[in-house]
Amino acid sequence: MTSGHPMFSLPDLQRAADLVHAHLPASPQIAWPLLQRRTGAEVWVKHENHLPTGAFKVRGGVVFAERQSRENPGCGLISATRGNHGQSLAWAGSRFGLPVTIVVPFGNSAEKNAAMQALGATLIEHGSDFEEAREEAHRRAASEGLLFVPSFGSDLVMGVATYALELFQSVPDLDAVYVPIGLGSGICGTIMARDLLGLATRVIGVQSTGADCYARSFAAGHVVAVNRADTKADGIAVRQPDPDALRIILGGAERIVTVEDQQIAAAIGAYWTDTHNLIEGAGAAPLAALIQDAGAMHGKRVAVIASGGNIDLSLFRSWVG
Repeated sequence: MTSGHPMFSLPDLQRAADLVHAHLPASPQIAWPLLQRRTGAEVWVKHENHLPTGAFKVRGGVVFAERQSRENPGCGLISATRGNHGQSLAWAGSRFGLPVTIVVPFGNSAEKNAAMQALGATLIEHGSDFEEAREEAHRRAASEGLLFVPSFGSDLVMGVATYALELFQSVPDLDAVYVPIGLGSGICGTIMARDLLGLATRVIGVQSTGADCYARSFAAGHVVAVNRADTKADGIAVRQPDPDALRIILGGAERIVTVEDQQIAAAIGAYWTDTHNLIEGAGAAPLAALIQDAGAMHGKRVAVIASGGNIDLSLFRSWVG
């Protein structure tokens, strides 16, 4: 399957990788024998949790902020997030001289809030969930003359696609790759990198059963919003699909699978025991899906995207312990 008209070319993606690598190390991809024993597949983990912000999104933040620093120097950025997108913008904004304001819902992760502030972001709490925080960020962008940065956009997708480029160039002949879906930049970047490289690797999206808007939309062939995001995996707790992301996913993903929170918790535990990596819920969802698909994937060469490791200690203890 191919994703149709790409947002960028392979030379564009390579230039983005060069830019990202000027500021960030490439993250490792490691085949873990205990995960192979657990699943029956040759499992390669793409360790985006090893990046300086602990998650993949900083790649897109670098590409986005670098362009803005050239085209709109000194502009103020604002966005809404549960954490990783905000850390990405704060980290990249500080590198390129762009002040960053982040709106989070009340009750957001205290540790992620502290990390965003430590990286230089101005933090505002508003609303009961991500959607209400996003609405407030849009209001402030209009009233304060700030540039709203969505979680999904061409520069962001091209930036995060550099992890897929690293993976595909380092691990040939992957049968499948499992990617978590929040708003969709990670899976879209993976699809585009695969297509630009002319590979046959199957791309499988992963969502929580309690926040399955993309799974429902994929089955229906059009945007289906849900009125809940009932999962402890905050990186994939999304109610409303992005139409542009869905179009790419419909054209390029083989399927979208859903996993229960208890399966995600078990996968977090598996990462800890089998690799001694601490992985957040969204980042562990792909491994949970692979474990669920173990029979079909037996003997295959499979990658799972460990998209981030930013999980609160209290959540880790209560969810996994």
